[in-house]
Amino acid sequence: MMSIHKLMLAVLAAGISVIIDAQETAMFQDIRYILDPVTLTAEVGSNPTVQGDLSIPATIVVGQDTYRVTEISDKAFKGDKMLTGIVLPESIERVYRSAFEGTALIQDKELWEDGVLVIDHILIASDKTIKPRYEVPLDIRVIACGAFEGNKAITHVTLPEGLTKIDHEVFKNCKNLERINIPQSVTQLGEDILDGTAIFKDDHKWKKGVLYVDGCAFKVSDEAPAKFTFYDKKGKSPVRLIAGGAFKNNNTIKTITIPDGITEIPNAAFYKCSALQEVIIPASVKRVGMYAFYECGLLKSALLPESLEYLGAGAFYGCENLKNQRLGAKIKCIDTGTFFLCRSINHIEFPNELIRIGDGAFAGCTGLEDITLPESLQWIGENAFSGCSRFTQIIVPTQVNELKKGVFADCSHLYRISLPDGLYAIGDEAFKNCIQLEKINLPYTTFRIGQAAFFHCQSLEYILIPEQVHMIEKGAFQDCKVLTTISIPQNVERIESQVFMNCTGMLSIQLPNTIKHIDSQAFYNCRVLKKIDWPKDLETIGEEAFKGCNHLKTGHLPENVIVDKKAFDSK
Repeated sequence: MMSIHKLMLAVLAAGISVIIDAQETAMFQDIRYILDPVTLTAEVGSNPTVQGDLSIPATIVVGQDTYRVTEISDKAFKGDKMLTGIVLPESIERVYRSAFEGTALIQDKELWEDGVLVIDHILIASDKTIKPRYEVPLDIRVIACGAFEGNKAITHVTLPEGLTKIDHEVFKNCKNLERINIPQSVTQLGEDILDGTAIFKDDHKWKKGVLYVDGCAFKVSDEAPAKFTFYDKKGKSPVRLIAGGAFKNNNTIKTITIPDGITEIPNAAFYKCSALQEVIIPASVKRVGMYAFYECGLLKSALLPESLEYLGAGAFYGCENLKNQRLGAKIKCIDTGTFFLCRSINHIEFPNELIRIGDGAFAGCTGLEDITLPESLQWIGENAFSGCSRFTQIIVPTQVNELKKGVFADCSHLYRISLPDGLYAIGDEAFKNCIQLEKINLPYTTFRIGQAAFFHCQSLEYILIPEQVHMIEKGAFQDCKVLTTISIPQNVERIESQVFMNCTGMLSIQLPNTIKHIDSQAFYNCRVLKKIDWPKDLETIGEEAFKGCNHLKTGHLPENVIVDKKAFDSK
């Protein structure tokens, strides 16, 4: 089963349709990589047809950026019968056993020794020939996710000091595994590591609903008390690490105190904890992982410490009752879906050095009032503030050069926005349904107005389209009912379909001689439009282009223009 940290977020809620998938991909030397532009890391993506021996580089260059290759994804080479060998760089931090399932590489028994497959100090997989009491070699630096999963032969495992991470599902369903050590060097624990093992079923390993091994909390059951703390009566904590997904789906805990000294709240730690209302986070915490509090619908308080350096994608996704947050100075990125549908947040303080706000980061935050975006900001993702219906005005920082798809869609009270010089594109649906927006000044650098960019901006009275604009795409100004006049710049050659559809207040429009095509329904139902000076080089007028424009006087159309027979139909 795919771990939660691989989950893509797809939502239809509160009338807001948002698909969140922040993956950016690139080909480098015929290998597909998935890029993280925030951390400048890359993982090897799906490459099911690689032949022969392959060498993965430690870094790849994409555009002007250099990415460090840190991961082999879960289906990277799955089923590739032609992959016979691979070299893995020291930069690799995570590998999935499933990445090599069904490959010629994993089926070549000459590569196996002592019941395990090891490639470049990475333990990829194990089989039934492994010794029951197995000692992982000292030179192993990474153990693949699921490397021992389902292995019934092992009963005892000794892990080497120096290992820093035990990843997802490494020993899952090893039903005879009854003993394992967790070295002090380990600083990260993945999800479902010991599920289905003899350790997991040993009641002596559980204390007050918590499965402990060597000071590490692997799982918390519904037997845990509602007011939960790791501390004992003497004020000491038995836990130094919390595993990914440790509290996942817990239905009993209402409040919890994270012990001082814990540096990470891992991925999916409190995923869908339905009763959780308060989390006390100590100053020692530097990282909050992906989906850490995903859909904790009753969570009201989880104040993030000033020390925080990383806040993962979807960390507070769907926490409808979460109150205001202040993000510490060390946060450089607010990732994909981090505060999606956090309806109770009305104020958030951004760090002064914030660089990036990811896709859907604040989408559906209907209580969030006007915000101040820091000048350090360079990137605002798709649907980042979609549905923030209390926004009335906003200033986009000077380093942002593109408004992504749906970035301010459904901001129904937004009436004023300031855009920076240097902005080159207004993305699809960027201001869709901003019904209070009255006017907007596009920077002279703008060259693209995307599909439905101003769809249903029914209060939009004025917009000056800069001379640099080359593209005004489908439905860009559809349903802008009070827009009375507009001038199209010389660089535009086509009025795309439905661009001014239902602009019922449109009185006049200036079309340059560069216009060659007026597409279907371009001016559909512009019922008070009276006159157009036809471009001399006009070639086509599409179906229903001027349907319902009953006051339009066509005059003399240019010679040789091809007019659809329904172009000027009346309703």
